[in-house]
Amino acid sequence: MKELPQDSLRDKGLRRKLVQELEAKGIRDKKVLEAMLQVPRHLFVDSAFRELAYTDQALRIGHDQTISQPYTVAFMTEQLAVKKHDKVLEIGTGSGYQAAILAVLGARVYTVERIRGLHLNAQKILGLLNFHVRFFYGDGYKGLPAYAPFDKIIVTAGAPEVPPALVEQLRPGGCMVIPVGEGDQQEMRKVEKNEEGRVTEKNLGLFRFVPMLENKV
Repeated sequence: MKELPQDSLRDKGLRRKLVQELEAKGIRDKKVLEAMLQVPRHLFVDSAFRELAYTDQALRIGHDQTISQPYTVAFMTEQLAVKKHDKVLEIGTGSGYQAAILAVLGARVYTVERIRGLHLNAQKILGLLNFHVRFFYGDGYKGLPAYAPFDKIIVTAGAPEVPPALVEQLRPGGCMVIPVGEGDQQEMRKVEKNEEGRVTEKNLGLFRFVPMLENKV
């Protein structure tokens, strides 16, 4: 198996600068910042974008998909408030970077990807980095009912609506962070289910994501 490139002192220095930038932009959770510091983002981007790996921007990863802007990853992760051993469902594995951040935080990560090339590549990279993540190839709209319920759910693509199947798979007391909308920008929402099963939604502002597609595997 091909070895991953080295995580150099320069990479670590650039990562530290990026984390300082995220903190300046309002990310406050020290555990999230530490996770961003630990995960080598340059290993999750195409070699053509290596020099841009530690800039705060989304980058193309092929298949008309992107690795999310670091601020977006940090923001969504902070909103999830992941605790060690939380069972977390991620819809949209993409590059695998978000799953790696969740794994560093101590979550038990279940991640679903509908594009086979991305699914396989993320498995390879996270395996080489010794992150223990459970990967599934399929339609994220449906979630993973066989493994439900989940403490937290994170959706990394713009959905036209909050999928009812995902709400159903959320454990009472849990929350989901999901971008909702079909235009150029989506409204980030935090969906919370209380212990009685009542569901509430909160708007967290506008973000930009690739679309979430139903029945496209």
